[in-house]
Amino acid sequence: MSTAPSQPQSKPARIIIVMGVSSSGKSTVGAALARALHAPLLDGDQYHPEANVEKMRAGTPLNDEDRWPWLEAHTAALKQAAQKKDVAIGASSALKRIYRDFITEKAGEPVLFVYLDGSRELIGERMAKRSHEYMPTSLLDSQFATLEVPDPATENTLHVPVTDSIDKIVRTIISALGDVKSFKRWQ
Repeated sequence: MSTAPSQPQSKPARIIIVMGVSSSGKSTVGAALARALHAPLLDGDQYHPEANVEKMRAGTPLNDEDRWPWLEAHTAALKQAAQKKDVAIGASSALKRIYRDFITEKAGEPVLFVYLDGSRELIGERMAKRSHEYMPTSLLDSQFATLEVPDPATENTLHVPVTDSIDKIVRTIISALGDVKSFKRWQ
């Protein structure tokens, strides 16, 4: 599986992925951003194969091999949606740098990753208050252990604190979109 860097693009990102650990607010922020931009939202949870869902439901963390088909399917759907609407919003954990590089490579164009930044304690409180079809609270520690916080110096990323209101997070993202150009990592 190649994750070699692709050539830099000159277009701004049409694919925006709201990312972070479980219960950071990816789906909620993604939905609000999609409404504000009149763009489709493709939630990564919908692209997991059944084997992944069953593994998580049983409290077993996914490994890299579990994630590749999921990331590929989600990215293909985002690319297709962006071709139709000129912008697409995704909600995906995208926890490791290699996953974000893979997504960008498969998309074949710049992707903006909006990282929802929150402490383990705060996210744990949120997770305890919600019900998820297959993501038990026991997997939160594995999410934080896997997380490689995106580096704004080397990745096309925007960091926003989860403690901000949804409206403020969306305004922050939208205000950055005018200034965010394709990230030219290899120049």
